[in-house]
Amino acid sequence: MPIIPKERDPRLITVRRGGSLTDAHHRLLAVWALECAEHVLPLFEEASPGDRRPHDALAVGHHWVRGEARMTEAHNSAFVANAAGRDLSDAARFAALSVGQAVAVAHVAAHDLGAAAYAIRAVRAASPADGAEDVRRRERDWQRERIPAELRDLVLDDQRARNDLCWQVFSD
Repeated sequence: MPIIPKERDPRLITVRRGGSLTDAHHRLLAVWALECAEHVLPLFEEASPGDRRPHDALAVGHHWVRGEARMTEAHNSAFVANAAGRDLSDAARFAALSVGQAVAVAHVAAHDLGAAAYAIRAVRAASPADGAEDVRRRERDWQRERIPAELRDLVLDDQRARNDLCWQVFSD
């Protein structure tokens, strides 16, 4: 199921592509998405300790934020991070997918919510079933506390709009 709708919010499209998202805000969304993914990276590393692909992809994402990597390099690194999760447990796979989404923000800003959603799915999958709902809420709240202030309304609006596409992980 795609988590980016066909009709995209112009607030999440960069100015140069006809939207209203500035480069500075694009980078802030990427930083937030990277932080969400880094928070759950240990779930991947526990399952596959010798595999540095997601870790290396995160580094490329940070390089892109600083202007030290091209968008295409980040985009390609996202696919590498996603591939690292194949054949792993849900928690580890979702953590790798969170990284892939976070790094893909360089290409499409709306991937920020994918990074957050997969991070929530990762911690929920790593939890016993009877505590999964509490874990989901805690991770969602942890993420929300870190949304850059100038983007808070945008991200929260987007969470409401795409909650159904994102497995209901942003529900209150």
